[in-house]
Amino acid sequence: MKAIVLQAPGGVNNLVIQDMDKPAITTGEVLVRVKAISINPVDIKTRNGKGIYGRIKDEKPLVLGWDISGTVVESLDAKFQIGDEVFGMVNFPGHGKAYAEYVAAPASQLALKPQNISHEEAAATTLVALTAWQALVTNANVRKGQKVLIHAASGGVGHMAVQIAKYSGATVVGTSSAKNRDFVLGLGADAHIDYHDYDWTAHPREFDFVLDTIGGDNIDHSLEVTREGGSIISIPTSLNEEVTSKAASKGVKGYFILVQSDGGDMEKIAALLEKGILKPHIYKIYGFDQIKEAYLQQETGRTVGKLVITT
Repeated sequence: MKAIVLQAPGGVNNLVIQDMDKPAITTGEVLVRVKAISINPVDIKTRNGKGIYGRIKDEKPLVLGWDISGTVVESLDAKFQIGDEVFGMVNFPGHGKAYAEYVAAPASQLALKPQNISHEEAAATTLVALTAWQALVTNANVRKGQKVLIHAASGGVGHMAVQIAKYSGATVVGTSSAKNRDFVLGLGADAHIDYHDYDWTAHPREFDFVLDTIGGDNIDHSLEVTREGGSIISIPTSLNEEVTSKAASKGVKGYFILVQSDGGDMEKIAALLEKGILKPHIYKIYGFDQIKEAYLQQETGRTVGKLVITT
């Protein structure tokens, strides 16, 4: 099979397509013939030696990626049979080895792909939908009657979070640049904020929950508009003690979560996809040999929704 190997941390030229043996599976695993994968900001960070690189740097060969959709060709678990179409986020935050034509995956981390979506749409959904689900539903328990702010609402996690928050019954406000306003409102957001030159201090503390997908100073901006007793979850970076204490001083709970592979959550997401409640937006689809171009697009920070790669 062909796989994309990270030869060393650094630029896109360190991603090289190589031939290697198909992985062998063990009890509880399935071998998936991958049809589509997707990339995320954490892929970029890890390629650069950050993100979760420290966790997997000793793996040889090092194959990045976690999002897959494809067909089961071997199975050592009763959950799936040969021929089943499945999707999921594999072994995050570990060595997913998703940038390959075949992936060995724990059956417990996958779900059946809904028949009404393509492999490209399924691959585009996994990590970002799991992140949004585990932040809003599992941790924050977002519910009807609450007001929720989603930062970077036109991005990968953000565009899923808007839809999940609306499904949960919340009133949703999304931030993005002005050019993506209609896209964010089209996801179901009740209102839009153009983050350019927005004066966060001039607005009341109105939000019960804020999902921060940006980090840095954005956490402090979020604290200005989060009500006492509310909460903020940060995705890209853990909250340092200073920011945690700032949140506590305002009566706000601030914390970080790291998404985990979970087949049970994937099944819930699959049900929403099947019902049309959740819809991934694909910005562009690339071929397997266009991995470098896909990475360069992701690095612009201007991708609306997700980038997908077909194998």
